[in-house]
Amino acid sequence: MGVPITPIPFVGSPEPTLGVEWELAFVDRDTRDLTNAASDFFELVKGRGVDRSGQIHRELLGNTVELVTGVCRTVGESMADLGATLDVVRGLTDEIGVDLYGAGTHPFAEWSAQQLTEGDRYAELISRTQWWGRQMLIWGVHVHVGISHRDKVLPILSSLLKYYPHLLALSASSPMWAGHETGYASNRAMMFQQLPTAGLPFQFETWHEFEAFAADQKTTGIIDHLNEIRWDIRPSPHLGTIEVRVCDGVSNRRELAGIVALIHCLIVDLDRRLTAGETLPQMAPWLVQENKWRAARYGIDAIIIEDADCAERLVTEDLADLLVRLEPVAASLGCVEELASVADIVARGISYKRQHEVFERTGSLRDVVASVVAELD
Repeated sequence: MGVPITPIPFVGSPEPTLGVEWELAFVDRDTRDLTNAASDFFELVKGRGVDRSGQIHRELLGNTVELVTGVCRTVGESMADLGATLDVVRGLTDEIGVDLYGAGTHPFAEWSAQQLTEGDRYAELISRTQWWGRQMLIWGVHVHVGISHRDKVLPILSSLLKYYPHLLALSASSPMWAGHETGYASNRAMMFQQLPTAGLPFQFETWHEFEAFAADQKTTGIIDHLNEIRWDIRPSPHLGTIEVRVCDGVSNRRELAGIVALIHCLIVDLDRRLTAGETLPQMAPWLVQENKWRAARYGIDAIIIEDADCAERLVTEDLADLLVRLEPVAASLGCVEELASVADIVARGISYKRQHEVFERTGSLRDVVASVVAELD
């Protein structure tokens, strides 16, 4: 008879709205190591009745705070929203004497020194995942884009995987781990996929297939809730969005705006093409998997597989053409300047390269942390 399948309602969004979640770490101002400051920080949030407290969230570890926007219509609105929350958060971190750090990993922190946030959900995760779960000293950016109908979600999601390496290469900011050079631009991407249900999504064709998958996951105890499906790109049915979780942590709003604009334009472009009757292009899962690895390993220097015919191209060349193609979409979404700024990220040097440059110049991992902290705005 098979596993009973429970329908999963998708609360469609009538507009391609935006939501952004930005994870930042607490670091000590003297040692530049991670610090478990969340308890003190959230005591201040609670005790002061802080404005915007609903947009300041706890995470798995006590060294992390997450800034979350409301529902926004433009990239500019989302960045202004985050900026207002960041101002509140920085005022409180100044009081407890810690700094905020925006990257995918910390270059020298030890997992054994980190404290878990209280809560059954987090305790269960660590109880199940053990060593790998305790290794998760990682931070990222999550971007939600509204989708009008559930039947659009999975075709858009699968086609969006073609652009996975572009997003990871642009945001790669985790080249060092536990005091060592990893040889990867994004070690975070490799670490996070070790968790159950994390990593690349399955490429389902219909919503019913996704519902059947979720039913199997719940029946076998792999998940209790849909949000425990930790794919790099996933549906968020209760919000009516596709959630893109590909990116490493980002150190500043200027680069964040460019990356969010690229994601917004990509999803809206695919949505419009699908609505116009186009069959969206997809790539085989093994090609998507290889592209993820190449972007994680080589970052902006990756040579990626760009289509189902296995043509290959430098990711920067493909990205340059992509930015031109998406200009009309950006104009309709009010993010022309933000999308154009993606080219500036490449020209300036991706975060993992900037971190390497600081370490080569100073030989100090503490200076690497200080340089990332200094970029926050």
